[in-house]
Amino acid sequence: MAGDRLHRSASGAVRLPLAAVRPRGGGDHLRHRFAGGRRRPLNRADRPSTIGSSRRLRAVESRPRPAQDWRWLLAIYSLTSTIEALGVSQIFAFLPLRLRGVGLPEAQIPAFTGLFSSLIFVFGILLVPFWGVWADKISRRAVIVRSAVVEAVVFAAVAASVAPWQLALSLLLVGLQLGNTGVMLAALRDVTPRGRLGTATAIFAATSPIGFAIGPIIGGLMIDRARLPLSAVFWASAALSLGTVALLLLASREVRPSVVPTGRATALAIGALRGVLSDRAIRQLFVIFGVAILANQMYRPYLPLIVEPVNGGRAGLASAIGLVAGTAALLGAVVSPISGPIGDRVGFRPVLVVALIAGGVAVGVMPLAPTVGLLATLALIYGAMQATVQAMMFGLVAREAPPERRSATLNLVLLPLYVAGIIGPALGGLVAGVGGVPAVFPAAAIVFLAGGLSVAGALGRIRRLRQGTQPDGATDVADRSDGPEDGGSDRSSDRGSDPAPGRATER
Repeated sequence: MAGDRLHRSASGAVRLPLAAVRPRGGGDHLRHRFAGGRRRPLNRADRPSTIGSSRRLRAVESRPRPAQDWRWLLAIYSLTSTIEALGVSQIFAFLPLRLRGVGLPEAQIPAFTGLFSSLIFVFGILLVPFWGVWADKISRRAVIVRSAVVEAVVFAAVAASVAPWQLALSLLLVGLQLGNTGVMLAALRDVTPRGRLGTATAIFAATSPIGFAIGPIIGGLMIDRARLPLSAVFWASAALSLGTVALLLLASREVRPSVVPTGRATALAIGALRGVLSDRAIRQLFVIFGVAILANQMYRPYLPLIVEPVNGGRAGLASAIGLVAGTAALLGAVVSPISGPIGDRVGFRPVLVVALIAGGVAVGVMPLAPTVGLLATLALIYGAMQATVQAMMFGLVAREAPPERRSATLNLVLLPLYVAGIIGPALGGLVAGVGGVPAVFPAAAIVFLAGGLSVAGALGRIRRLRQGTQPDGATDVADRSDGPEDGGSDRSSDRGSDPAPGRATER
């Protein structure tokens, strides 16, 4: 046919005749593309330049050019997350010492350690649904920068506190700092190629263990080697946070969601929360993630309190705390990027089960460690398993979330952290009050083991649920999450979704 003949331009490039790609009704197809019920201009970079069927041409046109290279954005967000975790880890690691420094009686330190750790999440949980809505409506970049600014204020306030009530107020301000991880994860999901999603989420998940590793280590060296006061540790973290503010403002670009919500923020926040939690599969994933975080939050505030008796009253307590709390996260930072490709290959579910069970065993025997070195070894094993759990959960949520709710789901991915962050330390404080500080660790281990033993059945039900709701012949996302991962097979992200009228506009 004449419409199938090829032409060469002066540069030698092969071009398809206009008639071969013009749809019925004229050539409007070359200037606009269809997305979510609206037409929008077609960028030069999106125009097809290869020969293929009309189906292939439509596939090429449906892929918008990312606002920023995913590797560069991953590097920026990774550094931002690392510095945030660095400062927060110093709060957890040195909170008992800080309570002692502001004049709290020694007998009250164990109970108030759990109470003050819960304060970090009390105020923040009320704003959890709003950060994702404000990020999608206004600016993801602004929400992320806001978090870096607030964390600088928080670390400075912790450093300047001279009374227990001032320290408590400083920790309450952390609630205004939270909400950036899900936004960064959603932005990365929008710019990362599907075949690299497991690796990208694993690398990003490793940033928190890196920060939690180097934070206590640096703090211990500053106190024991440089002979600086504990307040200097938090002043330094505040300065680093201001550096991330400058990095985000100067080096990152805005990544807008494909569907931008419209309407009142309160209604959108409630709708996003209801939409995410009404999905049974996502709800089960959040419960599994919450169980793992609950156990972590139960024992973490009390780790410094078992280091002190093992250290035997010798000098260098801050360094010993840094060794145990820091090295645990350090190995986790190394293992997390490895766990991503393993999960892509063998499946997220078996990796998650092994990590939960092994982490529970490591935590349960920590009070039996006779030396700081052995305690640090157990903490290393646990840190690797916890980082693996986080990487697998990020990957599962990113793949399981339906396209029309993916952004809202990823924005709320750390909702279990906020809930467990309140319940975990309080529950740990209750156990410590009844059975002493060492009793907290086997209690946390039971929670870990229960999660590991139940996750296989829960994720199996997720797969059956997804299969039951798919039309005949459709590819199920849960099938891929339980088996070897083929990053390029996430077809659900290619399908357009029709937003509710009056709720969203296509960007």
